[in-house]
Amino acid sequence: MSFKGEHILSVSQFDRDTIQHVFQIARNMQPYASRQKRTKVLEGAILGNLFFEPSTRTRVSFGCAFNLLGGEVRETTGMESSALSKGESLFDTARVISSYSDVIAMRHPQAGSVAEFALGSRVPVLNGGDGANEHPTQALLDLFTIERELSSSGQSIDGMHIAMVGDLKFGRTVHSLSKLLKLYKNLRFTLISPKELAMPDDIVSAIENAGHQVNITDVLEGNLNADIVYQTRIQEERFPSKTEANLYRGKFRLNQEIYTRYCKSNTVIMHPLPRDSRIEANELDNDLNLNPNLAIFRQADNGILVRMALFALTLGVEGIITNYECAVPWYSNKHSG
Repeated sequence: MSFKGEHILSVSQFDRDTIQHVFQIARNMQPYASRQKRTKVLEGAILGNLFFEPSTRTRVSFGCAFNLLGGEVRETTGMESSALSKGESLFDTARVISSYSDVIAMRHPQAGSVAEFALGSRVPVLNGGDGANEHPTQALLDLFTIERELSSSGQSIDGMHIAMVGDLKFGRTVHSLSKLLKLYKNLRFTLISPKELAMPDDIVSAIENAGHQVNITDVLEGNLNADIVYQTRIQEERFPSKTEANLYRGKFRLNQEIYTRYCKSNTVIMHPLPRDSRIEANELDNDLNLNPNLAIFRQADNGILVRMALFALTLGVEGIITNYECAVPWYSNKHSG
């Protein structure tokens, strides 16, 4: 695909070649993300960062990625602080905000809403999550992380075994990631969840039709002997009530003892964050924090690189970033982190 001027709404827009192109640009962003250099390639450009559903990490990640390319960010957070609460349509909001912006990142609680918004936008729109549907930039950064983590031990994505754990019904991150992973070869998927929160049938069918092996279970023990364990939280905001969400909270906890007993010595632990650290949930115990295979914070760092790449590509500046480099005048130890 040609990224310049295009919306990024779904992982279905990507094939393996375009994924690798994005990843190469993302790797080129490392010196700027680690503050070894600065670039002003997007100086004067404005990102409209529209988050109509609660978010910290994704919202700030989009904003920081744009700032690191030299651009400016204007934010709207929460439905109640926008004209949508007054009955304005997504189309009208898009027409107005796109006149103020050069690119828009958007999150909305309803499936299909970001694509609907994009119909009215005059600038590229990046989907930051639309309900339980998709989260394409998260899926790309997850895949980028998987590739990096596996390559450090001489492995590749082709042929790997991934265990996805938790709320696979409402977890849009595993939906989008599964759609990207089916592009690879000879994968094993172990899908671990309560029966009521199983991966949607259409996604399972797509994985199987692509030639991959799928094992569906509601038992954690004995099913974690994978290259990647991708843990998810219970998506409370997608349930009819907190009471119903509580029925499943804390069912599939992973701690160091379970890791030692059931995982391989080099199994990589991932999570899209935030992890629910409340006692009744605690899906990833704090005793894993010193485990070198806990990749959740490297995963979050990789989000900056991937989103920088996507902004550069959609605005057509990926080939001239080094032309706008300058020195970093302040003290920073990020390059050593």
